[in-house]
Amino acid sequence: MNLRLGGKAALAVAGIGAALLLGWLASSQGPLAPTKVTLAKVEQGPLVASTFGIGTVEARRSYAIGPTLASRVARVLVDQGDAVRAGQLLAELDPVDLVDRVASGQFAAERASSAIRAAQAQLAEAQSRAQLARASAQRYAELRAQNFVSQEASDVKQSDANAASAAMDAAAAQLAVSRRDRERALADVAGVGKLRAQARLLSPVDGVISARLVEPGTTIVAGQAVVQLIDPKSLWVKARIDQGQAGGVRVGQPAEIVLRSDPNRAYRGQVERVDWVSDAVTEERIVNVGFAARPESISVGELVEVTIRTAELSKVRSVPAAAVKRLERQDGVWQITAGRVAFKPVKFGITSLDGRSQIIEGLDAGDEVVVHSERELTQDAKVKVVPAIVRAGS
Repeated sequence: MNLRLGGKAALAVAGIGAALLLGWLASSQGPLAPTKVTLAKVEQGPLVASTFGIGTVEARRSYAIGPTLASRVARVLVDQGDAVRAGQLLAELDPVDLVDRVASGQFAAERASSAIRAAQAQLAEAQSRAQLARASAQRYAELRAQNFVSQEASDVKQSDANAASAAMDAAAAQLAVSRRDRERALADVAGVGKLRAQARLLSPVDGVISARLVEPGTTIVAGQAVVQLIDPKSLWVKARIDQGQAGGVRVGQPAEIVLRSDPNRAYRGQVERVDWVSDAVTEERIVNVGFAARPESISVGELVEVTIRTAELSKVRSVPAAAVKRLERQDGVWQITAGRVAFKPVKFGITSLDGRSQIIEGLDAGDEVVVHSERELTQDAKVKVVPAIVRAGS
């Protein structure tokens, strides 16, 4: 009998212990346990808001050098990477018959000049004859008035004067025609000369050859590029910025540029242009950033990372961006009171790339807020502050 009572007591004690253990597990480790959270204090100090983008190095001023008429390439004097000066001969095209056409035009101009000299002599002779004929007609008119000569003789002299004047007008017209012929011949020479000049492809600026596109002997059409030239002073970055972050980007803002070929160095620059048209597919906006000092080893088309400072505040309150939550369409933070959390609405400002959000109103410096929790928080939930939260599988 005593053995039976002892066994029942042991079982009762074991049951109570198991119940206590389960209760402890449920309250400390299970769903009834307080949610573990980490805290951070509201800090006051400088805050820099930045936006980040990926881009490529491009030349703002690039030139495709080619002829304005179809031709055959005679020679190309430069190659990719060559530095050239303004006015330097880059390539030359086969002039075909342009040289002969220039010579023919020059001969025509010389012939017209000779015709002008002959016409000037004829005009001078005609003017002299006309002057003499007018004087003779005047004298005969006076003699006829005194009845010293007949009317017929006077009429003959007047007819001679009229004929001399007509001859003078004809000589003047011939001189004008000769002059127009020379002008036309000179215009033809100038036009052919321009075509001849276009067969010599010259550099419009000081720059660097970025591409050699054809070789001697190649037949090209009008407008086809023979070489491509860039102005190295015009290199800048064409960066793509997410539309959600591009609203604060303005011309003149400072930027840092990191080249793919030199990832351990940041080059200074500034925003030079913000495109008006955004990419509706990628939801990005193009921002062009110029270099304060052009890197020596830079290459066109190289990938770069751009960080643009959109705002810089000297003394503001801020919290880690992870502490910012949204509850019922309102931004705010979780705070602890007597072991339980309460949501407090807060008005936020800018957010920095290092993960801090500006407090405009709602919190004071030194206030503590929940940064991380092991599970989603609800109003008035029990919490337990821990130094760090260890996730399952960590």
